Amino acid sequence: MTVKSDDKTMGWMDLLAFGRAEIAALHKTWIAFFLTFYVWFNMAPLVSTIIKDTGLTLDQLKILAICNVALTVPARVLIGMLSDRIGPRKTFCLVMWAMAIPCVWFALATSYTEMLASRLILSAVGTGFVVGIHMTSLWFKPRDAGFSQGVEAGLGNWGSSLAAITLPFLALSILDSWRWAIAVSGLVMFTYGIYYWFAITDGPKGTARPVSRKAQAIEVSSWGDMVNAILWTIPIVGVLSLLVRTVTSKGYITAETAFVFYIFIVAGVLYQVLNIVKVNVPILRKGVPEDDKYRFTQVGTLCMSYVVTFGAELAVISMLPFFFQKVFQLSPVMAGLFGSMFAVLNFFSRALGGYISDRMPTRKMAHLIYLAGVAGGFVMMSMIGPEWPLVLAVAVVMICAMFVTGGCGTTFALIPFVKRRITGNVAGYAGAYGNVGAVVFTTAYTFLTDNQFFLMIGGGAALTFVFCLLSMREPAGAFAKEYHLSSVDRDIMAGGH
Repeated sequence: MTVKSDDKTMGWMDLLAFGRAEIAALHKTWIAFFLTFYVWFNMAPLVSTIIKDTGLTLDQLKILAICNVALTVPARVLIGMLSDRIGPRKTFCLVMWAMAIPCVWFALATSYTEMLASRLILSAVGTGFVVGIHMTSLWFKPRDAGFSQGVEAGLGNWGSSLAAITLPFLALSILDSWRWAIAVSGLVMFTYGIYYWFAITDGPKGTARPVSRKAQAIEVSSWGDMVNAILWTIPIVGVLSLLVRTVTSKGYITAETAFVFYIFIVAGVLYQVLNIVKVNVPILRKGVPEDDKYRFTQVGTLCMSYVVTFGAELAVISMLPFFFQKVFQLSPVMAGLFGSMFAVLNFFSRALGGYISDRMPTRKMAHLIYLAGVAGGFVMMSMIGPEWPLVLAVAVVMICAMFVTGGCGTTFALIPFVKRRITGNVAGYAGAYGNVGAVVFTTAYTFLTDNQFFLMIGGGAALTFVFCLLSMREPAGAFAKEYHLSSVDRDIMAGGH
């Protein structure tokens, strides 16, 4: 068995030390995350096959694609709260078990209505990311937080890429059915959920996990922070209105149907606001001990960081192949190859971002360097034109992708340090804002040229850099051997209230 020195920071070769409990837990967790993303993206590679088999139109498949992301944003916050309350092991298993049902339902659907409903519910499978981050933070020490979470998230994100590569082969060459291919992916995820239940614990055995006092809303430390939390929560549900607007503008649903959806969105926003007030008013009236306080602005900096990193990544991936095709007159195959670079780099560069965060003098400094790189990278991409040599354009895109995906790693390297017992909550907020950014950016893209689109993201990254520079605090104990526990954490762990 490989033994890690207490004074040694985790490195790349440590990933092969399968005999160590925390490394085994890391691999078990990224596989769980990988499977949730594999299932989440199991429809896109089979679109042409589904159209041929069912007679659906491309427009109808586009609506299904919108449903496939609709509930991911608010669900990430809700699942983050649940993970803080009952633990990531139980939460991850519940996600895998529950989401296998709409996956199989979609595979067996006999009407378009069933396909819409099942795909809408299945969009919540994207919450696996939040739970994986929480589990990893429980297994690794503060000084290894960046690299361990970068590896977990980077490998897990490959689930979408491998789905694109393997599902057409499974559907056409082995199972001879797109329905069976999709159903099998859900059943494999369900089975792994059973294994995960028995194969892992919430952190090393013998350690106690601080538990969130409430599962309905995030805890805050002051009245001003409660207002801040409300303001940062509204877009998480409110952004669904942009999806409704997009669907309505394309004529997929009527204005009357859209109005009903808007009513539900407003109700969802009000419900979340009321929960924040309901949870926090008693806590604030009682008073929050000094050692248990945190600034909600710290959560805001991480949310905005994920908007311009992961949100930008999702938005750019959706348009980059066609951008190469238009600008350089490439074939669809070659354009797709160059356009896939953002996703392909995810594991290495995201893990590298976390690795650098673990080794820089401060985590804030590492994060600011990456944000500056994101801003500069997109400004450079906005200058790409037909007169550029293709090799130079590819180099600029790869450099930008390294900063964007690496910035995801430096963002989540900071999340476990905001407040220990609400790590799932904070991960849920930041993760949700990644999707908020993707929705906002892709909506804005419909009104902009390619170059304006890249420049807009670069400007957003520059503003986020300034926001983080002024508002982000370097977390205490960011490179310590153990996480800081407040007096409230210790009281809860001892069975107090």
